[in-house]
Amino acid sequence: MKMVKVNYRGIETKEFLEDTSLLEISDSFKKYYNYPILVAKVDNDVMGLAEPVTKKSDIDFYDRSSVIGNTIYTRSAQFILIIAVKQVLGEEAEVIVEHSIDKGVYCEIRNCDIDKPILRKIESKMHEIVAEDLKFTKVSVSRIDAIKYFRKKKRMDKVNVLKYISNTYVNLYRLDDVYDYFYGELAYSTKTIDDFKLTYIKDNGFVLSCPDIYNPECTLDYKHHKMLFDTFLDYTKWGRILKISNAADLNEVVSTGKYGDLIRISEAYYNGQLAEIADRVYDNKKNIKIILIAGPSSSGKTTTSKKLEIYLKSKGLRTHQISIDDYFINRDKTPLDEHGERDLESLKAVDIDLLNRHLVKLFDGEKVLLPEYNFMTGEREYRKKWLQMDEDDIIIIEGLHALNEDLTISIPRRNKFKIYISPLTQLNIDNHNHIHTSDTRKLRRIIRDNKFRNYNAADTLKMWEKISYGEERYIFPFQDDADMIINSALVYELGVLKTYAEPLLFSVSENDPVYPEALRLINFLRNFLPIPSEEVPDDSVLREFIGNSCFYE
Repeated sequence: MKMVKVNYRGIETKEFLEDTSLLEISDSFKKYYNYPILVAKVDNDVMGLAEPVTKKSDIDFYDRSSVIGNTIYTRSAQFILIIAVKQVLGEEAEVIVEHSIDKGVYCEIRNCDIDKPILRKIESKMHEIVAEDLKFTKVSVSRIDAIKYFRKKKRMDKVNVLKYISNTYVNLYRLDDVYDYFYGELAYSTKTIDDFKLTYIKDNGFVLSCPDIYNPECTLDYKHHKMLFDTFLDYTKWGRILKISNAADLNEVVSTGKYGDLIRISEAYYNGQLAEIADRVYDNKKNIKIILIAGPSSSGKTTTSKKLEIYLKSKGLRTHQISIDDYFINRDKTPLDEHGERDLESLKAVDIDLLNRHLVKLFDGEKVLLPEYNFMTGEREYRKKWLQMDEDDIIIIEGLHALNEDLTISIPRRNKFKIYISPLTQLNIDNHNHIHTSDTRKLRRIIRDNKFRNYNAADTLKMWEKISYGEERYIFPFQDDADMIINSALVYELGVLKTYAEPLLFSVSENDPVYPEALRLINFLRNFLPIPSEEVPDDSVLREFIGNSCFYE
């Protein structure tokens, strides 16, 4: 029997019989992991553990402490949940996986009513399925046969999404004689998905929580962010009114050429949020002196702040923009992170004392010389940029730390109006495959970085882990202090983003470490028909990323 060499991370090389499964090979390297191995990467291709190794290969493995492994862990837990619901409530019960929230996934059950005791039974049944050590079996079938199967099972969400996929074959997964279509790999067996929690919310809704990459050792208790949750729920209900909940619903509109009206309706929804904020600020103009806007990367903060200015001016209010970046301390004083690199994302990189002195003086009616940060020299400069405010003037500040009270500590809370912004995508691929809000932001960022910053898709993907870490530390912990949340997601945008992002993703080399992520995004975008950008308004938040915005060009 032929032997093949396996090189593990350049650390260790071993020989195995040809056609040895990745599961068997992973057993030789599990000493490097704290948690069960879930998936492998073979010559830069992510593969399930059931796959055999047939040639000399470079191999890596992932457990739930990694981004790739954690995504697979959560997806596998969702399949276990689907099976458990069927076993507890019957075949008519249908799980709808809606959206991510607080390290978990919000789900609803249709056709059956549930309460906390029933949810406990479902969770207990999930643990029983885990203990049975059932295998997630991947089966490649023709797309036409898959459509016939799901139509017979009356799973029209699956039928409709497969209708728009051009692949000849698709991968289905079987668990306990139930077949389902999942966007991405699953674990090898249920026994590796041994930690999760179900938390009842209301109205047949609950959250499935799992360990995350920041807390892989166990599942933390779900923390309910009411304002964020309600914003998600409102947008989901609005999507249902439009009859657009899944990718296939959007594709149907595109295939009939009627996407123009959808673009205008979606833009009106976004603008309505700005109008509401302007009304609230105007009604409390005697107190509100500063508007603070924060959100994760590629949420559309800059366009939103500029558009909000217009809405406020239409109410007779005068606004002034102040950039946090201009208050960076000089580069040689910038604090270092744990890797010894200058940490521009740290709050300590901002001269908080100077910012607060200026704000207090401005609100007292004094004239202030504002700084401008020179990123070339790494120093603050003063170029006769003076500002003096009248009694009803309002300052707008958008940036990473805007919601953190420490940034504007000298200003009373009653004088602030805080806005958290994020594209809270309500669209799903189908009932069991939700779309991560981070994927929408990632696609936006890839396009913008390439168009305006001369970065390629690989550059952006390599930065994403650090971007996410900064958001986890400096943005998400303060979202509950917001006075209002703006959802910058546009129901049509994935069709537009596809036309710009797909070619950029194809430029990522097969040997690049981020190639698996680029390929995942390519496969993700295959679920959507392209939408031309001609009818996207020039003041749309989407123009911040795809170009031709009236605010920048």
